[in-house]
Amino acid sequence: MGPVIVRSANGFRNDIEAGQHRLVADEPVEAGGTGSGVTPYDLLASALGACTSMTIHVVAQREKIPVESLEIKVTSDRMYAKDCADCTSKDGYIHRFTVAIKVEGPLSPAQRERILTVAGRCPVAKTLTSEIRVDDVLVA
Repeated sequence: MGPVIVRSANGFRNDIEAGQHRLVADEPVEAGGTGSGVTPYDLLASALGACTSMTIHVVAQREKIPVESLEIKVTSDRMYAKDCADCTSKDGYIHRFTVAIKVEGPLSPAQRERILTVAGRCPVAKTLTSEIRVDDVLVA
């Protein structure tokens, strides 16, 4: 996997290169952007939703679970850590993603439960729930 390259000039609009693909990220007009692309948090939620979908499809195909289609709806919010009763961190904010999975197909209740279990195995979800380190370096 090669690097993702993000370029910007004078504003919030960012042109993104991911291999042969091109995307645009921006902030809404009311937040000072031009509204010409999705927000960074929308991109993060998209990564989680797409990964969840792909993970489910891989396992469904392998285990012959008759998934005809999926609709993954990802919402996110944040709360103060001190207000979260079941969180280990007590400083700053806790970010929460809710992944609502709609499965179409003639699945048994056991197969539906299996799909829910598999969803949590998505590598992006694992990354988001692991300790993350971001190293910023300035290059010439």
